Amino acid sequence: MIKKKVCLILIASFVLVTSCKKNEVETIKMPDIATLKKNRDQETTPRVVPVDGKYPVMTFDKTEHDFGIIEKESKVAYTFDFKNTGEADLIITNAVGSCGCTIPEYPKDAIKPGESGKMKVSFNASGKHGKQQKTVTITTNTAQGSELLHIKAAIKE
Repeated sequence: MIKKKVCLILIASFVLVTSCKKNEVETIKMPDIATLKKNRDQETTPRVVPVDGKYPVMTFDKTEHDFGIIEKESKVAYTFDFKNTGEADLIITNAVGSCGCTIPEYPKDAIKPGESGKMKVSFNASGKHGKQQKTVTITTNTAQGSELLHIKAAIKE
């Protein structure tokens, strides 16, 4: 009789333990915020093909900036210069950093062909450490529909 009770307790314990494992949360790798925002913008922003077939072209002096080694908790900024080398007005409808620590400022007015513009990107190192790489996704009316800028920094420990 005791053997039956011990056996039942063992079986009940086994069932309880194995059923709990089924309720464990699986770790799912989520795409980064820049990818999510880029996909959202592409899905909700209809691509408009100009009647005359002329697009603006956003040409940057450079698309990557390395701040080098910066102090902990510091705030740094860099201004990317660009020119509209296309044949139509350039309109920037949005610019988003890959995280809340990366803030872009962009021109709200149309940039005529041949004219230049500036895109200021600020990076806040607060709470960050080690090497950092961030992006800014720019939504435009270019043929591609978006442009990408990169910033890097190494934060002193």
